[in-house]
Amino acid sequence: MELTGKERFRMDDLMEIIHLLRRPVGGCPWDSVQTHQSIRMNFLEETCEVLEAIDLADSSLLCEELGDILMQVALHTAMEEEQGRFTLEDVCTGVCRKLLYRHPHVFAGQAAPGPSTWDELKNQEKGRAGLTDELESVPATLPALMRAGKTLKRAARYGFGPADEAAARSEAGAQLQRLLTGDESSPAERETQVGDALLALTAYCRLAGVDPELALTRATQRFVKQAEEITPSTEQMLCADRNLEVRKNDES
Repeated sequence: MELTGKERFRMDDLMEIIHLLRRPVGGCPWDSVQTHQSIRMNFLEETCEVLEAIDLADSSLLCEELGDILMQVALHTAMEEEQGRFTLEDVCTGVCRKLLYRHPHVFAGQAAPGPSTWDELKNQEKGRAGLTDELESVPATLPALMRAGKTLKRAARYGFGPADEAAARSEAGAQLQRLLTGDESSPAERETQVGDALLALTAYCRLAGVDPELALTRATQRFVKQAEEITPSTEQMLCADRNLEVRKNDES
């Protein structure tokens, strides 16, 4: 059956569509010239749209956005298939083997014997032997707060970092105090102080059971809501105050 005549599709249909779009002759002029690097940020954008659909609890939107993620997977896989490096079957095989190996308590007859925890199995699988391997394996492309949280969590397994919530709170307070009293610091020094304070706060969040990425996201949402609730008269007053401050600065 022709693709255009189908009502329901499967993953192999998606791969066929992507390969047809990427044909040098008869394909799509845009799709046919894309590379991993040229659509790199598209993957991040689509992932963020999935997260937004989850936060909105919108199943229809989530279904659509997950489809866009599958499209990204299909595009990157097609590029590798064209070079003869791996196929979609290889991708599926890899993730299925990983799940079987890391869940010996579920697939006892199929998984390798050995450590029983997820982290131990993961480290054994990837050949991580110590703290350095653990820290270097945290993706540098993660959002900064998420990367900091993962790094701190892994370091804590080796006894590195604050021992408990009270110690983390004390360290965060000290770093914030250092930041707030550093008025004479240079821009580079202020950047370092802000970074140290954010890292200390992230360490506190981890031990206090707070997701710093989610906490900041929700704080930003509250800020947006408050800004949207400003009445026209209040907005005019705020603008007038800002204009007055600018004039004073210009005159001084």
